[in-house]
Amino acid sequence: MEEMIGYCGYSCHLCAARSDDPTVRQQLVDGWRRIFGHQQYTADNVRCDGCRNGARLADTQCQARPCAIERGVESCALCPEFVCKKVGHLLGSREGLLIFCRPQTGAVTQEEYDLCMRQFASMPNLVRILAKAGKLGPWVLSDPEGIKGAGDKAPR
Repeated sequence: MEEMIGYCGYSCHLCAARSDDPTVRQQLVDGWRRIFGHQQYTADNVRCDGCRNGARLADTQCQARPCAIERGVESCALCPEFVCKKVGHLLGSREGLLIFCRPQTGAVTQEEYDLCMRQFASMPNLVRILAKAGKLGPWVLSDPEGIKGAGDKAPR
C-alpha cells in the first residue's frame, strides 16, 4: 500500500474510510461513534479518497486542507504559521490518542485502535516532515520513536 499522508499529517493510507467494503466502513463508523462520539458518519458518507485526491472526503468541515491548498504547502508542518488553530487539534500520537480518546464504555481494543485510530497518529509524520525540511535537528530522523531510554537516565 502506497503511503498517503494528509496535509495535517494523518496517515490516510491506513484509514478504513478508503475501503471499498461497506462492512469495513460500517465497523469504522461504529468504532468512531463509540470512541469519539461521532454521530454524523455512515458507511456511505464516511467513504474517503484522502484529502490530496480531491474526490470524496469524509471530513467536509476540515479547515486544514483548504488552507494548505490555498497557501500552496505540501504539509501544514511547512506553513510559516504552523501550529495554528486549524491544525492544532489534529495533532496526535498513539499515546495521546489512547489516553485522551478513551470512551466511557470501556477501553479501546487493539482491533479498534488499528481500525479507527492509528491513522490519526500524525506527530511522527509531522516530525519527519519538519526534520527533512531542516526545521528540526537531523537527529530526530535517526530516532523516530523519541529519545530512547530517556526515562532510564538522568539528563547530562
